Amino acid sequence: MLDVALLPGAYAVCRLPAGAVLPPDVWGALGGRDVVTVSWTADGVSVICPADRAPDGADVETEWRCLRLVGPLDAAVTGTLAALVDPLARARVNVVAFSTYDTDHLLVPAVRLAEATGALERAGHRVHT
Repeated sequence: MLDVALLPGAYAVCRLPAGAVLPPDVWGALGGRDVVTVSWTADGVSVICPADRAPDGADVETEWRCLRLVGPLDAAVTGTLAALVDPLARARVNVVAFSTYDTDHLLVPAVRLAEATGALERAGHRVHT
């Protein structure tokens, strides 16, 4: 059984062109529970952030909700992300997953949040809202 926390507010998945510079307002005054993650590749810059901080000019998909695996997790632990993604896949809920040094995060479409949390709970996990 895993403990999962639902973070407040909507999140956005954004894409900027390769080599783009992130505007400072993406970082903003992050609250204690906000998450921002950035990935740079040769193909572009991907940003996951609170929806109200989505960068201007980016391709943006909004209205995702963020679930955080309560951690920190020991790096030697395996299978935790799969234990969360598998029940969501069986429920046919789209997922964007990413990891930080301490834990794993999942984005699920806001319109499918009840289905997502229900699938996780049926799989034996606890979801804290």
